[in-house]
Amino acid sequence: MTKIFEVPLYPYRRSADQDAVSPVTHPVVVVGAGPVGLAAAIDLALKNIPVVVVDENERVSWGSRAICFAKRQLEIFDRLGCGDAMVNKGVVWSLGKVFFRDRKVFEFNLLPEGGHKRPAFINLQQYYLEHYLVERIRALQAQGKPIDLRGASNVVAVEPGDRRVRVTVETPEGAYDMNAQWLIACDGAASPVRNLLGLDFVGRVFEDNFLIADVVMPDSPRFPVERRFWFDPPFNRGQSALLHKQPDNVWRIDLQLGWNIDKKEESKPENVIPRLKAFLGEDAQFELEWVSIYAFQCRRMEKFRHGRIIFAGDSAHQVSPFGARGANSGVQDIDNLAWKLKLVLDGVAPEGLLDTYDFERVCGADENISNSSRSTDFITPKSETSRLFRDAVLDLSELYPATRPMVNSGRLSVPCTYDGSPLNGPDDAGMPRRTRPGSPAVDLPTPEGWLLDRLNGGFQLVTINTEAPERLFVEGIEVSLVSLSTRSVGGDHIRKRYLGSVESAVYLMRPDQHVAARWGAFNPEAVQSAVRVAIGR
Repeated sequence: MTKIFEVPLYPYRRSADQDAVSPVTHPVVVVGAGPVGLAAAIDLALKNIPVVVVDENERVSWGSRAICFAKRQLEIFDRLGCGDAMVNKGVVWSLGKVFFRDRKVFEFNLLPEGGHKRPAFINLQQYYLEHYLVERIRALQAQGKPIDLRGASNVVAVEPGDRRVRVTVETPEGAYDMNAQWLIACDGAASPVRNLLGLDFVGRVFEDNFLIADVVMPDSPRFPVERRFWFDPPFNRGQSALLHKQPDNVWRIDLQLGWNIDKKEESKPENVIPRLKAFLGEDAQFELEWVSIYAFQCRRMEKFRHGRIIFAGDSAHQVSPFGARGANSGVQDIDNLAWKLKLVLDGVAPEGLLDTYDFERVCGADENISNSSRSTDFITPKSETSRLFRDAVLDLSELYPATRPMVNSGRLSVPCTYDGSPLNGPDDAGMPRRTRPGSPAVDLPTPEGWLLDRLNGGFQLVTINTEAPERLFVEGIEVSLVSLSTRSVGGDHIRKRYLGSVESAVYLMRPDQHVAARWGAFNPEAVQSAVRVAIGR
């Protein structure tokens, strides 16, 4: 049976740029058609910004690669118009279990409270995710949205300038040049754009290797739909293991291998299969679909914006896979960037607004790197003393819940709150900390549908038990109204998530559904001032 990753989804076609007398200038060029680059193209096109996406490949990724997509990213995909397809195909889960040697020590629920549209996580092979993103691009193209997706188009030279970036693209029919007012590099951990500019990462590379294997096997009561992590299991003594289920009876298995290994040898099926049988059982029937070996890396670029070139996703930062922080944080990069680029291109905001992308997403990367580094140090102790401490914590966690927060099998992805951002406005006292300025909005049901579905990608006021105009205009920006009441559907959730100890509130929401400011009552001058702060004026 032909699989999605075997079919060219965006095959090479000659573009008009290749026949132009002089290089054509595009508002935005995105390099890389992985999850982050495709999400960037969709977000920009929905804002009516013409965008060209170039990628050296013509099809989606091979192998499941990123598989765990968190609630916040699903909410972003909802805004982009493709969340339903992903959730409908994905394996939904919220339960995780931690094992030490031959026993379960505890379990946890990542979304114990109700009143959310999306689950804590879905597992979905990256090739499916990319497939749905490409399908969304095709649907937008059919609607006349300005997206040009070019396969077999490899960027071989980048020349930065004050007003544009010259890009040289190699194709099966030769090379051509084009100009970009803004270039977004979403071209992965080995980023050719980053290398062409002579830029590099700072951070840590951990001395350990992990085997990733995707296997196809029937459902088994031995392996229910949940995240399972083993420390020092009988089938991989002294190391660790992780198991996830994906669609189509594909299972992801991560096995720690150690540092001094021959990666080529360890990747051979004759060496992989015995390890998997030791884990799954000698009688297990499975087919090996994909194998890879990786080392933990927790690194980032010093800056994500370099003039008119902006880096996002793995091209800007890398973390270890445990915790599902790679693709998830990359999608958050685009969520942060696209609306700012729209305002700059429209002349509404100064170019300096893009420096806040660097500030906020570097903070997000540092938070992810910190969590990922702590996870790695706990999973792979660097000394015998560290190992004794870890094992003691695991033993105690079985009987004493207070010690369980110390167990770190990969702190799972949560969205970053931009504390200290220059875009944050006033914060009245008494409201819940979880929805303070800089934080992502928390979903809840309302009579007109889910709250986040009503936050439509622009600046909006959310009023609770108080009134404000249906719309107002600040610096040419329309700010529309979403009105909520604790006397209606979702009232208890509204009070818990947005009111706290106060009886009424007004929230200013950014286009990326992050809180910009909040007050106890509507004040037009205060709102106008906060909007100006939020657009960098």
